[in-house]
Amino acid sequence: MVMLRLVFSALILCAVARPRLRGLDRAAWSAVVQLGIALAVMNGLFYLALERLPLGVTVTIEVLGPLTLSIVASRRGSAWLWAVLALAGVVALAGGGWDRLDVVGVLFALGAAAMWALYILSSARVGARVQGLGGLALAMAIGAVLALPFGLVQAGPVLLRPEPASLGLLGLGAAVALLSSTLPYAFELIALRRLAASAFAIMMSLAPAIAALAGFVLLGQHLSILEVAGIGLVVAASIGAVRMAGRHARAAVEPLG
Repeated sequence: MVMLRLVFSALILCAVARPRLRGLDRAAWSAVVQLGIALAVMNGLFYLALERLPLGVTVTIEVLGPLTLSIVASRRGSAWLWAVLALAGVVALAGGGWDRLDVVGVLFALGAAAMWALYILSSARVGARVQGLGGLALAMAIGAVLALPFGLVQAGPVLLRPEPASLGLLGLGAAVALLSSTLPYAFELIALRRLAASAFAIMMSLAPAIAALAGFVLLGQHLSILEVAGIGLVVAASIGAVRMAGRHARAAVEPLG
C-alpha cells in the first residue's frame, strides 16, 4: 500500500506540476531528496505500526515527532513541561498497563514520529526553495523509487496479474494515494507557505483525535477512558507547546519594533 500510495501520487503530481529538473540549486535538491526519504520511511513505518496498534494510538505516538520539534525549537526549559504532559498521555494510552501495547508497534510508531518531524522541516524547505508543487512532485517520485522494490517483492505477483481482483486493488491504491497522499501533502505544502508554523503545528496536533474518531467510526476500534484521556493529553501538550513557542517568538520580535 505504501508503494501504491507513493507511485500513484508521484504520477499524479508529476502530470499536474510538470516539475523541471533544471534550475534547482544544490540546496533545493538536498531538500527535495530529504523530503522524498522522509515520505517513504514515514509511510512505511506508519503502516507497520498499524499492523500492531489501533489507529488512534498510532497517530498519537506519531504526533510526538512534531511536538518534540516544537519543544526543541522553543529553546526554553519550561517547554519540557509539555514533554512531561505528552509522556503522561502516552503512558495513559496503555490503559493502565504497557502489556496492552505491542512493543515493536510502539517502536515503529516512534520511528514514524521522527520521520514526521523531518517531513515538516524538509517540506517547509522545499516550499521555500521550489515554486509550485514541482518540488513535492520530485520528492514523491524519489519516495516512490525507494518504496518500489519493497512493494514489488511483497505484492508484485498479485498486483501484476491480469485479474479483476488485481485491477480492483490497483484502483483502490490509486484512490488511497489521491485522498491520503496527493491532496493532503499538496495542501500541507501550500499551508506551510501561508500559515505561521505555530498555526500549522496546532492543526497537526488534532491528528490523534481525528484518527481515534475515524478508527472508532470506520474500523470499530474502541478505546478505553484512559486511552481517550491519553489522546487528549498529547493534543493538549502539542497545542501548549506551539503556543508557547509562538509567544516566545513574538516576545523576541516586539522589542525590535
